[in-house]
Amino acid sequence: MTQDSRNPQTPRAVVIGLENFLGLQTARILAGHNVPVIGIATDPKRPFCHTNACEKILFTDTSTRAFVQTLLELGPTLDQKAVLFPCGDISVWVIAEHHKELEAWYHILQPEPEVVDLLMNKSRLYAFAQKTGLPISQTFILKTREEAVSASEKLSYPSILKPGDTTSDWLQKTGGIKVYRIHSPEELLAVYDRCAAWVPSLIVQEWVEGPESSLYSCNCYFDANSNPLVTFVARKIRQFPPETGVSSLSVEERNDIVLQTTLQLFKSVNYRGLGYLEMKRDTRTGENFIIEPNIGRPTGRSAICEAGGVELIYTAYCDAAGLPLPENRIQQYTGAKWIYWQRDLKSALYYWRRGELTLKEWQHSLRGKKRCAVFSWSDPAPFWIDLAASIRKKLAELFRKS
Repeated sequence: MTQDSRNPQTPRAVVIGLENFLGLQTARILAGHNVPVIGIATDPKRPFCHTNACEKILFTDTSTRAFVQTLLELGPTLDQKAVLFPCGDISVWVIAEHHKELEAWYHILQPEPEVVDLLMNKSRLYAFAQKTGLPISQTFILKTREEAVSASEKLSYPSILKPGDTTSDWLQKTGGIKVYRIHSPEELLAVYDRCAAWVPSLIVQEWVEGPESSLYSCNCYFDANSNPLVTFVARKIRQFPPETGVSSLSVEERNDIVLQTTLQLFKSVNYRGLGYLEMKRDTRTGENFIIEPNIGRPTGRSAICEAGGVELIYTAYCDAAGLPLPENRIQQYTGAKWIYWQRDLKSALYYWRRGELTLKEWQHSLRGKKRCAVFSWSDPAPFWIDLAASIRKKLAELFRKS
C-alpha cells in the first residue's frame, strides 16, 4: 500500500508506539484499508519505524506523558478528528488521564477512566473477580510482608508472582520480566523482599497446570453501548520465553467458555473499545482460569483476526469514525495462524534441545494460512532491518564471551 493510494478524506488513524510490533501490525492493517496513518514513535532508528504504512511519523517519548503534547500540537492541523490507537499499556493509562484534553481532536476508544483503572490494575481486577465469581486460581494480593508470609503458608506450589501495576521501576529492574515462577514459601518471600519496593502491590497466584498450548485468548471490540461487534478466540501453540513469555505462534480455535467469560467480564463494566482476555485450561481439572486482560489497545494476536478473515482493527476504526462497519466480523474458525518468526525460532530451538519438539513437528505446526507479526512482502524493510539488528546483537554477545 503506497501513501498516494490512501484516501485523504478518510479520518486519519494515529498509531502510538510504532517502535513495537503491535504498532507496526496496526499501522499495516489500517493502511491496507486505505486509512491514512500517522505514527508516533520514540526512536527513528528502531526497525519498525522504517515501515511504508504511515504517511508520516512523529517522534517523541511514548513511554512518558510527552506524547500528549505531540498529540495536542498535531490536533489543530488535522482536517477532522482522528482515531487514536495506543499500542502500549503506558499510553492507554496516559490517554485515560488526559481524555478531556484530547477528545476535541481525537476519537478515543476507551471506557471511563475508572474502568481503565479497574481492568489494568491487577490488584483491583482480581479483587473484582473474586467478588463477582469470575474464574481465577487461588490468588493473594500482597501489600505488606505480613500478607506475603500468610500467603506463603496457604498457597500451593508452583505459583507465580507478578506486579499489581506494572510500573517503570518494575520494567527497569526486571528487564521486562512479566512474572516470576515460585516453587516454595522461602522463594516467595525472597522474591517479595526483592521486588516489593518497585510496585504498590504484588499478586501471587497458584500456577494453573498445563503447557503453553493450554492458553486461550479472546480478542474483541465493544461499541459505545457495550455491544460486542467482534470476538475472536485463539490458542497459543508456542511462546517465548517458555512458560511466562509472549506468544510466538497461535491458531484460531473454538473455546466457548473463554468467549463467554470474555463477554461476561467486559459487559459487566460497560466496556467500550478493543479488549483481550487470556485464560488457561488446567490439565488436571479441565477448568479455565483467567490469566489477565489487556484493554484499550491492539494486542500481539490482534492480527490473527485478519488472517481468519475478521476485521477487528478496522471495525474499531469504522465504529469510532462513524463509518459503515465492515461485513467480515464473524469468526468462522478456519484454523488461521499468527507467527512472530524470530520468537518462534527461539522457542522451537528451546524445545528441540529438550527433546520435546522434532523438526517435523515444528514444520507441521507452521502449516496453514498465517499472518506474520513483522514480515510483509509489501513492507519488507522492518523485517530485514530488525533481523540485521538481532544478528549484530547476537554477534556482539558472542564476542564479549570469547
